[in-house]
Amino acid sequence: MTIQKIVLYGEEPLRKPSKEVHKVSAKIQKLVDDLYDTMYSYNGVGLAAPQIGVNYRVFVIDTAINNEPANPITFINPKIVKKSGAISSFEGCLSFPEVYINVRRYENVVIRARDIKGRAFSFEVTEGSLIARAIQHEYDHLEGIVFIDRARNIAETDRILAEKGLPGIDPDRLIEEQELENKIQQWEKENPPVAAEKINQIKPNV
Repeated sequence: MTIQKIVLYGEEPLRKPSKEVHKVSAKIQKLVDDLYDTMYSYNGVGLAAPQIGVNYRVFVIDTAINNEPANPITFINPKIVKKSGAISSFEGCLSFPEVYINVRRYENVVIRARDIKGRAFSFEVTEGSLIARAIQHEYDHLEGIVFIDRARNIAETDRILAEKGLPGIDPDRLIEEQELENKIQQWEKENPPVAAEKINQIKPNV
């Protein structure tokens, strides 16, 4: 078990789609241990293998906060099989130090994966919970997608990135989500200022 160096935005592993895991070998088990050690060391709530320079379809999450008991969950070869609803998520990322922006996410997701022992499981998360948003964030990493690709305010995101000395948004990487954006705007219009209070209370570093 080792604390690994976090790959920062602009480095190649963050943009490479990850490979399937064919066997949960000792090598993969060590990768999972390293992900947890690194995530906890950096006070994150999630971490994907590409963020430590390893392009395998593996990520870990532990969304316990404050005095809650640890709740680590390992996802190997995950696949999101259902998603619905829409929500604005105020997120950070360990690969983007001190960068926090609003991104578009689905409110509810169902994901299938294998655990550290290779056993298949299905997991449903709803109501835009922290774990629902963290799962989508980490899953994106396995596809070579980073959270700024889903930015709601491109100009503001570019300003923050420049402030932190990071490369700007790649226009070719932006994900068109107009239908999702419309749903979010409608929800925000119907629920002011509940939206900001509900979503911005936690800055998940994932």
